[in-house]
Amino acid sequence: MSVVAVPLDLLARPDALGGLRHGDCLVGRPVLRAGRLVGLDPAPGLIAGHVVLPRLTEVHCHLDKCHTIDRIGATGGDLAAAIAAQAADKAHWSADDIRARALRGLEEYRTAGVGPLRSHVDWGHPPDWSATPRAWPVLAELARGTPGLQLAALVGVDLLAEPGLADRVAQACAAAGGVLGGFVLHHAHRREGLRAAFRAAERHGLALDFHVDEGLADGLDGLSLIAETALETGFQGPVLCGHACSLANLAPEPLARTADRLARAGIAVAVLPATNLYLQDRRPGRSPDRRGLAPLHELRAAGVRVVVGTDNVADAFQPGGRHDPLWSLQIASLACQLDPPFGRWLPLVATEARAALGLQPGCIDELPAADLLAFPGRSTADLLARSAPPVPLTSLLPKADPCP
Repeated sequence: MSVVAVPLDLLARPDALGGLRHGDCLVGRPVLRAGRLVGLDPAPGLIAGHVVLPRLTEVHCHLDKCHTIDRIGATGGDLAAAIAAQAADKAHWSADDIRARALRGLEEYRTAGVGPLRSHVDWGHPPDWSATPRAWPVLAELARGTPGLQLAALVGVDLLAEPGLADRVAQACAAAGGVLGGFVLHHAHRREGLRAAFRAAERHGLALDFHVDEGLADGLDGLSLIAETALETGFQGPVLCGHACSLANLAPEPLARTADRLARAGIAVAVLPATNLYLQDRRPGRSPDRRGLAPLHELRAAGVRVVVGTDNVADAFQPGGRHDPLWSLQIASLACQLDPPFGRWLPLVATEARAALGLQPGCIDELPAADLLAFPGRSTADLLARSAPPVPLTSLLPKADPCP
């Protein structure tokens, strides 16, 4: 046996393990000869050395951009400056360059214990932003060999408004097993582009994923338009919206109305703390005093599914960072004031994150033991502060245990 801790918030049936948090693993063989965690045998006087989790989920990253900061150098600006710096770097984007950087990111995610992940891919390349990007076939090839990797085409919503383009991009996404995505800020034709995106996603059976309202300017309405379009069309989703920084501008009543609309439309929101903390509220010569994050607590209270993502790593949008959802959750715990016990927040990078990607939640007591990981730590607080990578749960169990 191996003494472990099991966060009850990641169980489909919290009483399935007798309500215990710590103990020796009990593994059964109830389904298709696949070992499954069925209980914990109390181990008095012993302290768990590992926390058992399903593989983590990354809801929002950019494998096409990652690990470019060394050649970009100083950027020192806001979102617009980061976009310009990253666009200039695309002169270096050969297939070999993209593949090497993306493989590095994927290996970092594997080491961190990540299973499903979604990477956005910039659609287009200067000067023709409507052209299929050179990164798309490279990452599509990697996705075919990487279980759980989803690609989301990141297209400016104005481009999606152009006749036929949304369908063309949707076809490429469907062929790669990906999702249709868009960038929505203060574009002139955002309503038309969103309608085209929803129509194309419906025709091709795709999920939708938007970068939306990534700023603190007054009047940004992309999130409201997305919710309005989803409700009007009856789109069944899933729909995931990342950033939503401008919600921080809203007074309680309009925020409550927007949150209610999101909940009724079944739209999930990804809070992306590292990148938004770095880019938002930039004022030359002054320190920021606004976090620039979507209001996590208010959205959850309204019934909106909220998840946490990593976003950018070592690029113009976030020069540091780690491809590790637990690191992102730790940043969120500081920026969004997520109080302990931290077990209740783990679903934001595990079961809830999987659901936001349109996957089954994958609770601990529903997965084969071979799909579970043991993260070093004696508590969920230890878990967020860890530095050692996880190991397969089965590697901790005696050979006599009935594991595959």
